[in-house]
Amino acid sequence: MTTRKKLVAGNWKMNGGLAANAELVRGFLPAVTADVEVSVFAPFPYLAQLQGLLEGTAVAFGSQDVSAKASGAYTGEVSVSMLKEFGVRQVIVGHSERRSYHAESSETVALKAVAALEAGLVPLVCVGETLAEREAGQVESVIASQLDPVIAQCARFVQNGQWPLVIAYEPVWAIGTGVTASPEQAQEVHAMIRARLQAMLGESLAQSTRILYGGSVKPGNAQELFSKQDIDGGLIGGAALSSDDFSGIIRAAKG
Repeated sequence: MTTRKKLVAGNWKMNGGLAANAELVRGFLPAVTADVEVSVFAPFPYLAQLQGLLEGTAVAFGSQDVSAKASGAYTGEVSVSMLKEFGVRQVIVGHSERRSYHAESSETVALKAVAALEAGLVPLVCVGETLAEREAGQVESVIASQLDPVIAQCARFVQNGQWPLVIAYEPVWAIGTGVTASPEQAQEVHAMIRARLQAMLGESLAQSTRILYGGSVKPGNAQELFSKQDIDGGLIGGAALSSDDFSGIIRAAKG
């Protein structure tokens, strides 16, 4: 079985400032070691700052979104080529807030993932159900509807049973609510995602793909979540804005 290195990714969402960002990064850098991969995702205006702050460190940084288009009359959009000029290596695509507030379809998310992969960037593809969908017993069908277009569009990037793509399972009902899926609930969905990858792209790909959990992850619950067989780290929201909390989650990922 493939050994998957844990990844802790901090999504700052629409938060930050030049001084606050510098303090935050300085605060969590001492917790970063070679045992765990660490990434931070900042608003577009701060990517140049992160390029300087993180130069020479092991921490990757990325954007919270990207356009599926290469260039053109798309006001307000940012292309992969622009991101690469600032040293961006990863991008979040399909976050539930983008799907909800900006009406992004799963097909659009898949095209954004393709744009990232074609440019040599790592897409973190988010999937997850609402509380109503969970209560209606629709978790598997919802995840499939979000994931299948990505698999269809990105399967050509699989080489030797691997691809750079990362999946993040974020139950919408647990994002920013303080309610966390139990480790057992999260593991169940992660295992389901891995089984779907195996059915569609083969066992090697399924076993090598990292699947992160996101949704009110904190230092106090991170270790138990990350100990589950199919949970390969976390996409962290609110706790990523505290250097103490983010450091604690990084340490929890070391086991």
